[in-house]
Amino acid sequence: MTTVTQRDLTRLRDALGPLRDREQVAARLLESSAKHSFDPDRELDWDAPLEEGKWFWPPELVSLYDTPLWRRMPEEQRIDLARHEAASLASLGIWFEIILMQLLVRHIYDKSVTSNHVRYALTEIADECRHSMMFARLIQKGGAPAYPVPRVYHNLARVLKTVSTTPGSFAATLLGEEILDWMQRLTFPDERVQTLVRGVTRIHVVEEARHVRYAREELRRQMVTAPRWEQELTRLSCGEAARVFSVCFINPRVYGSVGLDPREAVAQVKASGHRREVMRSGARRLTDFLDDIGVLRGPGRRLWKSSGLLA
Repeated sequence: MTTVTQRDLTRLRDALGPLRDREQVAARLLESSAKHSFDPDRELDWDAPLEEGKWFWPPELVSLYDTPLWRRMPEEQRIDLARHEAASLASLGIWFEIILMQLLVRHIYDKSVTSNHVRYALTEIADECRHSMMFARLIQKGGAPAYPVPRVYHNLARVLKTVSTTPGSFAATLLGEEILDWMQRLTFPDERVQTLVRGVTRIHVVEEARHVRYAREELRRQMVTAPRWEQELTRLSCGEAARVFSVCFINPRVYGSVGLDPREAVAQVKASGHRREVMRSGARRLTDFLDDIGVLRGPGRRLWKSSGLLA
């Protein structure tokens, strides 16, 4: 078996170009973290009342937007659906972040505790702790219930956390981060949206940009250096993660919470060309990247297409 030395790593490249030095990338991310990190408990005004008539999520990003059912709904019911969908997405975000924190701890378990790479991983874990608490507080403030993912997928994640390869972990991380990040970038400047929601999404976007950079650089490295079996397993597990993500993205219970028939609502979401384009647009930057570095191949690519996130 060939041993890859540090000197070899500095010469490695993929379709995107030479791989960057892991320690230098982490050092820059640590510097950025020192300058642009937030304490949501102090940064946001949690005591301010919610604003009458404002949305909790941009209407164009609400799952039923531009469907026949949406056109029959009064404005008040549409805004209420957005409130419940914001709670569903925050619940999904917490689920993903708890998984991510465990995967990051596994990743650094055997690595030098004094390295920049490990220091940044610990910094990111601290960020994710704050994000999870921030999302939970937003759910409570909005007055909607939490919407956990279905039990089968909750338990499937236990398997993922146990058997996931390192590149598979970072691929799943990007899946959980980049689509929501795309939506949040549309949310925080939108003055139709509640000020508190805009503040939450702004914090998340700023800090997640570092997390995405860390995961992308490490996934590139892993896809070049991992043995072939691990690359193939990563392609398959990433495709399955995309399928699960698309199923869990909005909990169907939100429709019943606002007085709609969940079966009818789910059917209209599945048939919605607008919703399909929203999800593919949100995933496009990620799928382009994964395609470039060789993740979207074979059966895994077919799973991505079945998820609706890849045309």
